[in-house]
Amino acid sequence: MLEFKKDGWKAAIALGPTLLLLSVFTFYPIINAVLMAFKQDYVFLSGTYNGIGFGNFVTILSDPKFLDALKNTSIMVFISVPLTIILSLLLAVALNSVKKLRGFFQTVFFLPYVTNTIALGLVFNVVFHKDYGLFNSVFGLELVDWLGSGTTYWRAMFVLMVYTIWNGLAFKIIVLLSGLQSIDKQYYQAASVDGANRKRVFGKITVPLLSPMILYVTITSFIGAFKVYTSVIALFGKGAGQTGAYGPDNMLITVVGYIYEKLWASGTPFGVAAAGSIILFIIILLITLVQFWISKKRVHY
Repeated sequence: MLEFKKDGWKAAIALGPTLLLLSVFTFYPIINAVLMAFKQDYVFLSGTYNGIGFGNFVTILSDPKFLDALKNTSIMVFISVPLTIILSLLLAVALNSVKKLRGFFQTVFFLPYVTNTIALGLVFNVVFHKDYGLFNSVFGLELVDWLGSGTTYWRAMFVLMVYTIWNGLAFKIIVLLSGLQSIDKQYYQAASVDGANRKRVFGKITVPLLSPMILYVTITSFIGAFKVYTSVIALFGKGAGQTGAYGPDNMLITVVGYIYEKLWASGTPFGVAAAGSIILFIIILLITLVQFWISKKRVHY
């Protein structure tokens, strides 16, 4: 019993600084955001408000701009995430089969993950530039405006999708590749003896044994995609509160961008932005729970 108490004190001393930082910078802000969301006309500096209720949530859900932001975010999430995971899985399988230069290709695919987001945005601005962009030149398109004032919603969304998918490949490939390398080679040897083709090996061995990694990548990808903000700013080059921050007429504003705009807007109570963050949290939580429910039948540990 005495030894247990000593170990408990050691654990408390080791975890104390981390728990303190989490309490100050994570737990308290979350609790405070929930409280602010229900305070009407909340003023952050003075801490005053005019009652408790759901008024901030009504304001958010009745705002056409928030509905547009939710639509944009949903399109990005439910298109870019599945495509990124499928491409990452195929590329990881291809890289795993490469014997020579495997380390070189892993480094090449991992570079976007450690490259600054704004720098990547500048590269894509050059690639999709109207006058001298590589994309227009390669596909023989004549001065198509992808990111400028003359772009359309779906053109800008296409570029954002390409950027998001390409930027999201790096981390997923590394995670899936590590999972592939941990699969016992005896499964593949047995399949080879039975004469199974590559398609059957992929569907009956690789995917089931890799399903825990696929689940992890899927959950983290959905969470990250719902919080998309920096990629839009990287492409269009302006911060929250500025005209054209999310494309012409703010056409590609996201939920996180909407929340930031509410924080920047003069005279807007913090409670409205807090309510938006709570709605986003609930959406992410529900989708994560659905994924866990589906994983009970699909994931093999």
